[in-house]
Formats: sequence, C-alpha cells, structure tokens
Amino acid sequence: MTASDRHMSHPLRFGYGTNGLADLRLDDALALLADLGYDGVGLTLDHMHLDPLAPDLTGRTARVARRLAALGLSVTVETGARYVLDPRRKHGPSLLDTDPDDRARRVDLLLRAVRVAADLGAHAVHCFSGITPEGTDTPTAWKHLSEALTPVLDAATDAGVPLAVEPEPGHLLATLADFHQLREALGSPDALGLTLDIGHCQCLEPLPPADCVRAAAPWLRHVQIEDMRRGVHDHLPFGDGEIDFPPVLEALAATGYQGLTVVELPRHSHAGPHFAQQSLSFLRHAVPPSVPASGESTAAPEGRTP
Repeated sequence: MTASDRHMSHPLRFGYGTNGLADLRLDDALALLADLGYDGVGLTLDHMHLDPLAPDLTGRTARVARRLAALGLSVTVETGARYVLDPRRKHGPSLLDTDPDDRARRVDLLLRAVRVAADLGAHAVHCFSGITPEGTDTPTAWKHLSEALTPVLDAATDAGVPLAVEPEPGHLLATLADFHQLREALGSPDALGLTLDIGHCQCLEPLPPADCVRAAAPWLRHVQIEDMRRGVHDHLPFGDGEIDFPPVLEALAATGYQGLTVVELPRHSHAGPHFAQQSLSFLRHAVPPSVPASGESTAAPEGRTP
C-alpha cells in the first residue's frame, strides 16, 4: 500500500448479524453488541427480530430506531431470513419463482425492507437473487430478476437507501461477474449496489478476496465477513477456514468504504454471544497498523457510502 493509499484509508466499522443471534430477543441482541463494542448490526428481518409481516411495522421500527440511537449502533437491513415468507420453503418464494404472485410476495418483502431501512437510517438494504427454479431457462430467470427488482430500485431511489445485491453461491446471481450482468441489464441505476461476502469470494471467485474487494470498490454498499474454504459454502468462525484477513481488511479500508462490515455466522446462533465476542476480538487483531482505528476518520460515522 502506498502512502497515498494510507492517507485515503477509512476506519473499518464492524457489525454482527442478528441471524447469528436468533436465540436472543432483539433488544438483548442489540445490547450485547453495544456492550461488546460493535459499531453496528446487520438486522435480518425475521419473525423473532422485527417481523416485517406483523402488524404495526412502522411503530415497531420506530422503537428499534430509538434503541439503536440510544446504544450508538448503526444498521444495515438484511433480507435473508430462511422461512419468513413460507414455513416450508427455505428462502422461498424468491425473485425467480415461476408463479408471478410468488415473485410479488418477495418484492413486497423487499419494499417493506426499504421502508424499514429508511426509517432506521440504515446505510443499505441487502438482498439476493434466489436459486433458478427447475424448468426455468437462464434467460427467463434473468428476465424475472430484472423485472422484480425494478420497483424495489425505484423505492430505494425515492428513499435514498442503496439496494445491495449479494452474489450467493448456487444462486442465479452467484459471482461478481453476475452482478455486473444485472447492473448492465438494468442500465446501471444509482440505487443498485453490491453486498460483498468475503467468504463467498474465497469459496468461488477466481480472484483472491483482497483483489475482489478492490475490484468491487466502485459498487460496494455492504460487506459481510466470515471464514470459508475454497469450494465449500460453509460460513465458519474466524480461524477455521483459509482466508488471510489482514490483506482483506487493508484493501477494504483503502477503498473508502464507510458502511458496516458485518460478521455473518447464521449457523452459530446456539453460541451467538460467544462467537460475537470472539469475532470482534479476531477482527480487531487482524486490522493492519496502516488502517486507522474506528473514530479516527473525519467522515461522519453514520454517513452512507457515496
């Protein structure tokens, strides 16, 4: 890294995903993260944590906003709950379902997420494409995805909250190249950004994770982080996989990214408080000396990434 790069580095701000704290009440989860020293939270809208389908979403969101403010936590809204729309289909229905009414249910969830994000002052709304249904050809799947995301992007534009699409192994949109295919198909709208999962980069991208960060920088609106092994989509605690984290964190700081970097361990909720504490300690020790500590930047801490 050059002297100029170091000058441009921003402090990294770490969060923890509530999908890794599913056994805790939301208020308890937020208090835990604040006590541990996290900068924010990746809030997955789910039946146990700010249910997006229950009555009085506006009022419940306002209470969460007040709690976040009191604890000094910033937030990203995530939409990867497993069974929030269908108790029998994991992540179903998706934006790619053959039934247009089912696709509309997922669109409605994302529209609700955009409203929640605006009310919380979140720096992004996360989403993903879904798995291509059996019997659907690839061009049709891409058409369904583009059509479904159009009203969501319109709402995100009006709300001033970026929509950050995540490449997910096994999904139609699985790689950074797929993200660019979507971006070009939609005409590169300003509201469309990228969620970069560092573990997914290790799992299947041709570039090393640090290079993925640099390649994704212009579109980066949200970051998820965990350890992972090549070719195996399994979110692992730090140190259990193959990723060399200091170069990744140095590259991330050098991009000027100012959003949250959120630990993503959804299968470790059984010991969520332990992994939340362990993860923050690991990340703080992995941050290179060239990266300023959180709070050293002159940028407003709640500012959204340009």
